[in-house]
Amino acid sequence: MAEEIRLMKGNEAIGEAAVRAGCRAYFGYPITPQNELTAYMAKHMLAKGRTFIQAESEVAAINMVFGASSTGARAMTSSSSPGVSLKQEGISYLCGADLPAVIVNVARSGPGLGGISPSQGDYFQATRGGGHGDYYTIVLAPKGVQDAADLTYEAFSISEKWRVPVLILADGLIGQMMEGVVLPEPIDPATLPRKPWAVGHAVEMGRPYNHVTSMNLVPDELEAANHARYARYELIKKDINRYEEIDVEDADVVFVAYGTSARVSHGALQMARAKGMKVGLFRPISLWPFPYARLHELAEKGKRFLCVEMSMGQMIEDVRLAVNGKAPVYFYGRCGGNIPSQEEVFAEVARLMGK
Repeated sequence: MAEEIRLMKGNEAIGEAAVRAGCRAYFGYPITPQNELTAYMAKHMLAKGRTFIQAESEVAAINMVFGASSTGARAMTSSSSPGVSLKQEGISYLCGADLPAVIVNVARSGPGLGGISPSQGDYFQATRGGGHGDYYTIVLAPKGVQDAADLTYEAFSISEKWRVPVLILADGLIGQMMEGVVLPEPIDPATLPRKPWAVGHAVEMGRPYNHVTSMNLVPDELEAANHARYARYELIKKDINRYEEIDVEDADVVFVAYGTSARVSHGALQMARAKGMKVGLFRPISLWPFPYARLHELAEKGKRFLCVEMSMGQMIEDVRLAVNGKAPVYFYGRCGGNIPSQEEVFAEVARLMGK
């Protein structure tokens, strides 16, 4: 029998998807606008006999994730923009130790303490590693509640496959909105296979003891480890290359937008199409790896691109890299917690098209 549709907040759907994915340990610290996620995990993780800890700080929470992940457990944390900044040292440690983890950022406006309204100003932080050293995290961007649940559920297996943390980059609107969602089938954590790289169980698994750390004081060894990690990143780029397209084939101008901005752009697209304007939408779902190749193909077909972001313009740099001078790239954005309306975006594309 198919799972029934449930009306849930985005934050709650992320939490339920994580529980159903077999998350064994959640560590977090309160910050708006993701507090419903922490509250949901407090109730449902403990009810299932799993680990929930409200840590004394974001720094403590991410280091608890490191410890739990090193044992092979599916571990997770969540926060919002300033809190994720505080976690960056620990995220770098996770990447340096090749540990899987799921990290959720329900982003708010900034910089600094900023405000509690939605924003997409954390794109650079998410897609460029965010902390010290040479590393990346896999970044997935939902556009709604169903997407948020599906991507969170899948993030655990992706992270374990590649031994790279996966960051779910949502925003305050997606976290707070309520939509119908069909939830995935639950996984019993006890049925998940043990990890050969994890600490513990050395005797029963008949292998040497593992030492999980990001520290290496021998330059040649650390250099070799970084080269090996980047070789794995190249494989990830071939494996994860996700996007959604709407009406791009005959489009003269293509919106490029992710998350909430993609929802707004879809509304603007429908307004434009109703007036006979050939407008399309390209929505990156994997922000790292970014779907450069497909955007380049569209640029070679003579498309123009309008990036729509809830920031001063960050993803536009990846769009320009993808287009590589083959087509014009324009920008429309709102920031400070303001969300662009579909009427505003429509007016901008109409101006570009001389309508």
